[in-house]
Amino acid sequence: MTTIVDYGAGNLRSVQNTLDHLGAEYQVTNKPADVTHAAKIILPGVGHFGQMMHAIDDLGLREPLITRIHSGVPFLGICIGLQCLFARSEEAPGSQGLSIFPGAVRRFVGDARIPHMGWNSLEQTKASRLLKNLGEGTFTYFAHSYYAPLMEATAATCTYMHPYTAILEHANIYAVQFHPEKSGPAGLQVMQNFLEL
Repeated sequence: MTTIVDYGAGNLRSVQNTLDHLGAEYQVTNKPADVTHAAKIILPGVGHFGQMMHAIDDLGLREPLITRIHSGVPFLGICIGLQCLFARSEEAPGSQGLSIFPGAVRRFVGDARIPHMGWNSLEQTKASRLLKNLGEGTFTYFAHSYYAPLMEATAATCTYMHPYTAILEHANIYAVQFHPEKSGPAGLQVMQNFLEL
């Protein structure tokens, strides 16, 4: 069964609707014990990096999340659920991420509108299990002002002022900067691909 972590994210209901549409079995929880025994984890996220990490710490979810990720449980982070995998974010310099990956999430700087909001295409950079059965240049829906750097774990990029990590895949760790729950058939396929891991 898939465990959806509920720390108060605004897109939680949309993620549930997506899993309902796919006929997936899941539980929604904010209890550390449930996360400790989770067989598969989805961490949705919208809003502010610092508020997310504060909520995760208040609920006692930091250590269970880190432990389950390191133990090899399939994990999917969505939007800030991707960003929290890094050590820190320019959005909240005083907040510590989960530090699964080193480095910082940066704010877009340039002449284009911030936040980056709307549909944009993905460019696959290596074999991606999340993009199975999806074609090159798949469009997905983004809504964010901060981005993860390009790195060895980057499986697909998106370009907004410059390329950044749109999909991250490393061992059992999967994360997307876009919102699959708002990305139509392509988003459904991404979620289905994760559920089938």
